[in-house]
Amino acid sequence: MNPELMRIVDGISRDKNIEKESILCDLEAAMASAAKKHFATTETVEVKINRETGDIEAYVSGEKIDIKKLGRIPAQTAKQVMIQKLREDERGSIYTEFQERVGEISSGVVARFEGGAIIVNIGRTEAILPRSEQIPGESHHPGERIRCLIIEVKEVPHQVRIILSRTHPDFVRRLFEQEVPEVTERVVEIRALSREAGYRTKVAVTSVDSKVDAVGACVGVRGSRIKNIVDELGGEKIDIVRWNESSQILISNALRPAEIREMALCFELNRATVVVSDDQLSLAIGKRGQNVRLAARLTGWDIDILTPHEYSESMEALIQTLRNIEGVDDTTIDKILALGIVSLLDLEEVGPQPLIESLKLNPDLAKKIVTKASAEARRLAATKAKATAAQAVLARELQDTRSRGQTGEKNSSPSESGQPDQNLNRLEKDKAS
Repeated sequence: MNPELMRIVDGISRDKNIEKESILCDLEAAMASAAKKHFATTETVEVKINRETGDIEAYVSGEKIDIKKLGRIPAQTAKQVMIQKLREDERGSIYTEFQERVGEISSGVVARFEGGAIIVNIGRTEAILPRSEQIPGESHHPGERIRCLIIEVKEVPHQVRIILSRTHPDFVRRLFEQEVPEVTERVVEIRALSREAGYRTKVAVTSVDSKVDAVGACVGVRGSRIKNIVDELGGEKIDIVRWNESSQILISNALRPAEIREMALCFELNRATVVVSDDQLSLAIGKRGQNVRLAARLTGWDIDILTPHEYSESMEALIQTLRNIEGVDDTTIDKILALGIVSLLDLEEVGPQPLIESLKLNPDLAKKIVTKASAEARRLAATKAKATAAQAVLARELQDTRSRGQTGEKNSSPSESGQPDQNLNRLEKDKAS
């Protein structure tokens, strides 16, 4: 019996998470390779290890040999082959394990930095956190514990490459699952999520239990739950939005804290035209357009924000153009507006087909409407461009005039034009007296 061999095999199997049978097969192959090299034979070399006792039997061309008497060099050969095979098995085990964990959060320790990327020790192996997957503004140091999302596992020559991320939207989703028990138990469901890492995230949640407030569950008592997530993300703002099957209500919720005055949905263009008061415009758009951009991703709608004046101008131009078309009455105009079309450009983008199918208009009339709308839109755009250019010219001329005026004042000052300074003359008279 050879219990020592079986004990070692069991230990390797546990430590490296490799199947015991695979290790024993590798041992047999390594010893067979060493024996074949030792005897310099092309004949079949067979090695068998008893799975119960650990006893080893070796045969060369059907003749039994004592594997223990082969010597140091064959043993060294077997060792090298065994190490190589174990490494291959370990790589395969690591690949299988982490491939199943893609989309999960892994905790590790920052090991070192390589060209902007962070190498993280995640237990059995090391993973890479590329610069592009790091939250902007965050800094880490060796030895720091860090949580990341596993987003990709791939095999490259001689290693398994594991890619981590802290900017992926699913990283926030998994953090909610860890911090909010209701999300883990699927009582509260995250229906949509949009994120700009390091700046802001919007999360739309709903509850399958009418007794559970989805927003309140995610925030926690005095904001305790959301605070843990914000701290993990380095202070990133998180807006928790109440999900609603009505697109109009969902868009209104997603644009909070801005207050919406009016909204028109064009299903043909998947566009929502939102009207907000002048004092709410910057709030609705957000810093660098962040609020409306995240709201658009969250809801799946292309959101266009207008002030009441812009909305009225756009509607007036559309209605006036439609009224000047023969065959178009007020009823037809109301039907077109009911489609969510609020501007001439919308009508141009929609095209005649929806007018024919939804409003049952005559094909020739539908084409005529779209053609007139396109022509009027181009005319208004050209007029606006000319007006903008004229304003720019006037602004430049005004600036030049001011510059010349300032230069003239400077040149005509008493000290530079040769006229005596009155204060200087008075001082000289005082000295003479």
